[in-house]
This record gives sequence, C-alpha cells and structure tokens, in this order.
Amino acid sequence: MTDAAAQDRRRRARWWVLAAALGVVGVACVGAAVLPARGGGAGRVAAPRPTAASTWRPPQQVAERPLITANPPVRAVPRVPPVRLSVPAIGVSRRLLRLGLHHDHTVEVPAPSDAAYPGWFRLGPTPGQVGSSVILGHVDSLKGPAVFYRLRFLKPGNHVDVRLRNGAVAHFAVQRVATYPNAAFPAHKVYGSPGYAALNLVTCGGAYERAHGGYQSNVVVYTRLVGTSRS
Repeated sequence: MTDAAAQDRRRRARWWVLAAALGVVGVACVGAAVLPARGGGAGRVAAPRPTAASTWRPPQQVAERPLITANPPVRAVPRVPPVRLSVPAIGVSRRLLRLGLHHDHTVEVPAPSDAAYPGWFRLGPTPGQVGSSVILGHVDSLKGPAVFYRLRFLKPGNHVDVRLRNGAVAHFAVQRVATYPNAAFPAHKVYGSPGYAALNLVTCGGAYERAHGGYQSNVVVYTRLVGTSRS
C-alpha cells in the first residue's frame, strides 16, 4: 500500500468515528439550529416564520442536457476545498461557506445573516472525494425564502455542480430526495461513506411548529459524482 493510500485509509477511518458520534448526537433542523452566541457561548436562534405557500409556486424544471456517466465508475478527485455550488433546476448559484461542529458536537449551520448562502461541512470529504460530502443551507429566514427553499422540488437526474478551489468542477446527479423527522435523522446515511463519491444537500422541511422549535423534519437530497471538468 502506498503512503498516499495509507493516509487516505486513515482519514476515512477517522471520519467514520466522527460520523458515529454525529449519529449519537443527532442533527438539529437547519431552521432551528443552535448557533454560537457573540459572547462565545451558545445561544438558540429563534426559528424563522415559514413563507406563506400561497404566495410562492415551485419553478418549472429547467431544460438540462443529459449527464454523461462513465463506465467504469467516475474516478474520485483529490481533496480540494469547494468554493461554489450551482443547482440550475432551482436557480441556485452561490459561493460556499465553511462549517464545522459546535462545542456540543452538533453540526454548525450558516448564521441567520447568511441565509442566502449554503455551507460545506469541512470535517467531511470534499465534493468529489470518496465518501459523503455534505452541504447545508436554510430553507427560509425572517426575510423570506432562503438558498435551499426549493430544494425539496429537485428530481432524480437533476444536475448539481460544485466548483473547487483549483478550478475543477465536480458534476453530480440527483439520485433521490427524502424527508426525515428530526428525531429520526439518519446521520450515518447522510454523513457516512456509501463507498463512492457522494454529495448530500440538507435543509429543513416538514411541518413548522413554533411551539416545538420550528421545522420538524429535514430534507436530504442524495447525489452521486458523474464527471468532472475544468471551469
């Protein structure tokens, strides 16, 4: 085994340990997450009011050229931080924030002031590496729809593109969209490795109950690497 292969194997082993810890702790819905307070402690941010469904309609699916998949499977890319996320079917093209963990080991989410931007969970794989890279975003805010408001309308086959810092673009195709109650969030499935290069997009969903902390579910879009190119 080469030194590079051994390092990659050790990195994946450490990540499985972290994924297991996440599974025990659970994941708070993006719309009602625990965020760091200005004084260094933790403060709970009030969940935003949901946007009235009567004033918004899902967009029509945009025409997309077919994705060409490789046979044998697409080769994973090296670890390079992502800088921009594009999801043409729902009109998203935004720079990416970087997210980590809070002191209580819950996953960090974008601050309410950054509701227009998605964030990449930097402790996991980068998009295009073997394993599950995870990008989280708000569904809405006090100002209205946020970056992932339309996420639930994605369909299998839709494109998801991530530009990396070295100029490469990792191309993903949506495999499926699922909604999970907060109490049953499958952290191992979302953050653990499926054995190939995956990218999972996460936001809030389900019923909004202010008395119970906001949205009661999470929407997860599962995607798989289908190719790479240069921007």
